[in-house]
Formats: sequence, C-alpha cells, structure tokens
Amino acid sequence: FGTLDSSSDSIFYSDPRFVEHVDDQAVGILTSYVSQTVAHIPDAAVLDLCSSWTSHLEPKVSCARVAGLGMNAKELQANAVLTEWTVQDLNKNANLPYASGSFDTIFCQLSIDYLRQPLEVCREIGRVLKSGGTAHVLFSNRLFLSKAVGIWTGADDIDHAFTVGAYFHFCRDGLFRDIQAKDLSVRKGRNQRISGDPLYVVTATRI
Repeated sequence: FGTLDSSSDSIFYSDPRFVEHVDDQAVGILTSYVSQTVAHIPDAAVLDLCSSWTSHLEPKVSCARVAGLGMNAKELQANAVLTEWTVQDLNKNANLPYASGSFDTIFCQLSIDYLRQPLEVCREIGRVLKSGGTAHVLFSNRLFLSKAVGIWTGADDIDHAFTVGAYFHFCRDGLFRDIQAKDLSVRKGRNQRISGDPLYVVTATRI
C-alpha cells in the first residue's frame, strides 16, 4: 500500500480541482448509476465517501441526508447536493465521524485506489451502514499515478474488481454479504471492446 509520492495527501489535495476525472460518457453512466440507486430508497440517508465538488447525484433525487467526506473544503462547499460535509484524510484517520447504522447507502467514487487503509475503511463503512444497506465502490483506470497504492497500479481492471471485493470480504467476518462486481463500461463492435473510459462497480450489502 505504498505510493510513489509519500508526501502528505493534505498537500497534494490542497488546491481544489473542479474537474471530472473520467470522460463525459463515463460521467453520465456514473451519474445515472448513483441517482437510480438512491432514487429507489425512500428518504435516503447517503454518504459520499472521498467526496468532492460533485457527488454525481441528480438534484431531482430526493434525499433526507447527503453527507460528504473529502479532502478539500472548497470542493465540498461547492457540492450543492450535500446537506453536510467533513474534511478528513482517511489515510491518516480511517474512523468515520458518524454514528453506527446512520446510512442507507454509501458511495466511494473513483477514489478506492488511493486508500492505504482499505480494510479499516471498509470496516467503518460496515459500521455506519444500516443493516441491509449497500456500499458501492466505483472505479475506472484513470488515476493520479503518484498517489495510487502499489497493489492497484500493478494490476488490470479484473484484478481491481477482485481487490475491492477482497477488501469487503476480509475486512471482518460477518459484516457484508452479496459482494458483486459489475462492468458499467460502454462496449461496441463485434469484439465488444470498451469505448471511452471504463467504469466498474463493486457492491456489498451490510448483514
């Protein structure tokens, strides 16, 4: 779980980045996935982990609570769907500042590859999820190479799905069930090659 750049993440993320980190097509898929997932939960309490200026949640989707935890205050302030936000470096402190059983669903979007304590974070995800709640880890192959952990940079997309699934499986016995991976990428042609940036999700349900 080492990185090429071992300097403090708070320095790396000190300047706000008001940009998307995947192409427009992938952003559209990401937004549809997040919005449709939340729309099926009445009065949803949502946690956007590793949040930024966008949670890819359509404003028309009604939620009781949308909490965001990220690294940059200016980005979080600009996120219009958040009802609350917290600045916290999960690589320094993996303990989430929320009561147990607080959320119906949790998203971690395009950030799992930077976590140096993924098992601890997944345990905390399990703690703050309600029983039957779901966790959704979405990822692509686009990243800040210098800040991604070694277990990620040396693997392909299939390995990444196995890795995230293993995080949920091994973080603690009896915490999650129904751990699944899904390819959300657009594929075209006879060989069904990926068109544009790839996008995948690994989901897990709190027991």
